[in-house]
Amino acid sequence: MTDHPQRIVCLTEEPTEVLYAINEGHRIVGISGFTVRPARARKEKPKVSAFTSAKIEDILKLDPDFAIGFSDIQADIAQALIKRGVEVWISNHRSVEGIVAYVRRLGALVGTWEKAERYARQLESHVAEVREAAAALPSRPRVYFEEWDDPQISAIRWVSELIGIAGGDDIFPERAACSLGRDRIIADPNDVVRRAPDIIIGSWCGKKFRPERVAARPG
Repeated sequence: MTDHPQRIVCLTEEPTEVLYAINEGHRIVGISGFTVRPARARKEKPKVSAFTSAKIEDILKLDPDFAIGFSDIQADIAQALIKRGVEVWISNHRSVEGIVAYVRRLGALVGTWEKAERYARQLESHVAEVREAAAALPSRPRVYFEEWDDPQISAIRWVSELIGIAGGDDIFPERAACSLGRDRIIADPNDVVRRAPDIIIGSWCGKKFRPERVAARPG
């Protein structure tokens, strides 16, 4: 018997990646359909959730003792599982520091604090190395990061921070502090053009990024 979860459903990608990274992937019984890393997880685990929806009955058939989700967007999923007796943890990390703290907290929750601590320190060390290397760059490119295309949504805080760590400058720094996507909507698409980004990065949450669509926009 153990006091720590042994049958975990990961409603988003982050816990899957972390648990595999600390060699605890065997505890996962279900994952998000958007899971990318590690690639083996998609082959080994059943996909039982999207970002805003989940197959509740399929999840219950897996007999989970713990489910992990993210933010208010998954509140309805969490509520449905809690009503059916599943223990749920919803995290809400929004910064690079918050992500590292999330790794440590997840490790503590599943009873593998030492392994999670080692992984967290590796992440911190990598961030420090990148920051140091970026400081030697001759210039800082202006970067537009697009989280969604219709409407256009700019980078959340942790992405904006990573841009800065890597040696760039987010062209919408004032929006990055807004945790909700609706507060980062770019009402006037021409604002992107006016801010003259040197680099455009796209990672549309939940669908494949289409650079040709961005390139075809006016300006």
